[in-house]
Amino acid sequence: MSAHVNVVGGGAWGTALANAAAAAGHPVTLWLRDPEAAARMQAARENPRYLPGVPLHAGVRATARAEDLAGARASLLVVPAQTVRGVLAALAPLAAAGPVVLCAKGIERGSDSFMSEVAAEILPPGTPVAVLSGPSFAADVARGLPTAVTLAAADAGRAAALGTLLSGPAFRLYHTDDVRGVEIGGAGKNVLAIACGIVAGRGLGESARAALIARAFAELMRFARAFGGRPETLMGLSGLGDLVLTASSPQSRNFAFGQRLGAGASPEDAAGGKLAEGAFTAAALTGLARARGVEMPVAEAVAAIVAGRAGVDAVVSGLLARPLRGETE
Repeated sequence: MSAHVNVVGGGAWGTALANAAAAAGHPVTLWLRDPEAAARMQAARENPRYLPGVPLHAGVRATARAEDLAGARASLLVVPAQTVRGVLAALAPLAAAGPVVLCAKGIERGSDSFMSEVAAEILPPGTPVAVLSGPSFAADVARGLPTAVTLAAADAGRAAALGTLLSGPAFRLYHTDDVRGVEIGGAGKNVLAIACGIVAGRGLGESARAALIARAFAELMRFARAFGGRPETLMGLSGLGDLVLTASSPQSRNFAFGQRLGAGASPEDAAGGKLAEGAFTAAALTGLARARGVEMPVAEAVAAIVAGRAGVDAVVSGLLARPLRGETE
C-alpha cells in the first residue's frame, strides 16, 4: 500500500485539507471531477477558482484520474452533503481501500440520513468510516493558520490513529468515538448560523445575535440528546466551537446567506450561486426533530424562510412572541 492520502473534491475545503495533509508529511492525491480544472490546478499550483493566491503545497498532486485514488492510507471525502451518495457510489471500489473520512456537514435530503448512514449503505461492508468536523475556514487552513477540529470514528483507537495521521504543525485533530454527536454539531450549526446571519442582516443588534446563539445552541443540545449524541461532544469543537465561528463571520457561507436574507433578498438571490449547506439541511433537521418531539423553533424559522413559507419579519415576531420559560428548558 502506498503512503499517499486521498482528498476527493477540489473546492475550497478540499484544497485546504489537501494542503493540511501534505503539511502533515503525506503525499496527497487531490481528485477533481473535471479534468481541465485538475490540469489547471496542477499547472498553476493553486486553486484559481476557490482559493486564488493560496499556494498548493508541494506534496499535493491534482488529478481527475479515478485510478490514482487506489491504495491510499486514507481517503477524505470533501464534497457537498447532497452529493456524497453519488460520489461514494462512483469511487467506492478505489477510494475505500483505507478508512474513509467524511468531511461534509449536512443531512441528506429525501432520506434524512446522516453522512455516516449514507456511507454505510454505499461502501463495502467493513470499510472503516470517520467524520471530520469543527470550527475551520478553508482559507485559514489552506494558509497553514492554527486550526483545531474533531475527528470521530466508532472505534476509538481508529479515531486516535487517524487524528495522529492527519494532524500537522498547525492543523490539530482531537478525536472521539461519538460519531453521531459530531455529525449533529456540524449539520445543525449550519442551519442555526443562517438564523444568526438573518439577525445581522436585519440590523437587530449584537445583543440579539448573542441571545440567538445561546438559544440555538440549546436547541442543538436537545436534538443531540434525542439522537444519541453526547453533551460533552456538543460542548466541544464540533458543536459550540463551530457554531460560534460560523454564526459570527461573513466568511461563513451560511452566515452570509442568512445576512442577505435578513437584508431582504429572496432565498434564490441570497444564495448568489454559492453553496450554503444549511439551506439544504434545514428541512431534514426540522423533520427529524419533529419525528422525535424535539422543539427547535429557531431551526423551524430558518426552514420556513428558506422554503418561502414565511417572511423574515413575521418569523422574528413569532419568535419574540413565544412564551417565556425556564432557561434550561
